[in-house]
Amino acid sequence: MMSSTFKLQNIDNRARNGFLKLNHGIIETPVFMPVGTYGSVKTLTPHELKELGAEIILCNTYHLFLRPGNIIVKELGGINRFISWDNPILTDSGGFQIYSLAELRNITEEGVVFKSHLNGETVSLTPEKAIAIQEDLGSDIMMAFDECPSSQLDRKYIEESTLLTAKWAMRSMKARVDKSKKLFGIVQGGIFKDLRKTSIEHTVSLDFDGYAIGGLSVGEDKNVMYEISDYTCSLLPEDKPRYLMGVGTPEDILIGISYGIDMFDCVMPTRNARNGLLFTANGRIHIKNKRYERDDNPIDKACSCYTCRNFSKAYLRHLYKAREMLVYRLNTIHNLNFYISLVKKARDAIKNRNYKKFLKETLEEISKGDNNV
Repeated sequence: MMSSTFKLQNIDNRARNGFLKLNHGIIETPVFMPVGTYGSVKTLTPHELKELGAEIILCNTYHLFLRPGNIIVKELGGINRFISWDNPILTDSGGFQIYSLAELRNITEEGVVFKSHLNGETVSLTPEKAIAIQEDLGSDIMMAFDECPSSQLDRKYIEESTLLTAKWAMRSMKARVDKSKKLFGIVQGGIFKDLRKTSIEHTVSLDFDGYAIGGLSVGEDKNVMYEISDYTCSLLPEDKPRYLMGVGTPEDILIGISYGIDMFDCVMPTRNARNGLLFTANGRIHIKNKRYERDDNPIDKACSCYTCRNFSKAYLRHLYKAREMLVYRLNTIHNLNFYISLVKKARDAIKNRNYKKFLKETLEEISKGDNNV
């Protein structure tokens, strides 16, 4: 099955492998997108990202709007030229900031008014403005403006929020001028299946280029997150890419792939790298632990990344305890390599029609380690 830009190549039960054609290249799915909020994946150069196999990165509309400003980025040739990255870029519309900056914003049907976290100035985002900013940035995939409410809020609020997201989705679609840029709609509805179904009906009726599952991993129980992801994905069109926003752990991604999800992003590999938590084929490692003080082995003997080829756990622990900046780069190289490689292995398993076996065996191995944080 296919759309004009998305082609499914292999399906194993519900797990999918395909190709998505974008302005700056073709990406293969399932795919993990490193997060470069301000136009930079922390500590790494674009060249290093390519060496790790990153095909697409995520940047944030709200933050780039505040600084350096979308007009400046446009004048300097667009986001790809500005950050020296010639592969595809997806930009989040700023809807997540409605959740993360709850104490600094006010929501109306027109849009959201924020107090800038930089200088306290009042700034506003509307669906029309969010799309205009993304078109100025020149991203390959733009996201419709939405509200991402906390899962801890009551049903009445979630219901009103879901309706608001539907209205904003329609306005986002109408605001798009450049049809060469893909525009994804976002499904909300919290943990309520009937609201998710309603949101899907509204969003799919607008015929977006792809569909994102939003509003998860925002406080709900992990099993509930899986249940709602599974349910939502089962109702989305098969011929359009599906994107699970902001989720999550290696386990979350592998399970999401089994539901038929194609695209993932999360700050977890980069943020945890800076905090000394490393992902391996045999579970997680807290590099600051004293047990690694004299450990001459690499982080992961099965890993071929630059860090594992050249440095021991003892050296990385030393750098971390000494607060040397190099450790943040080395840890990030390893963690992103782990995530990107893991998703590529998932692709291969789908192509070989053995994803179920791959999922079971991999989950058993990566659940080991220092702990299962």
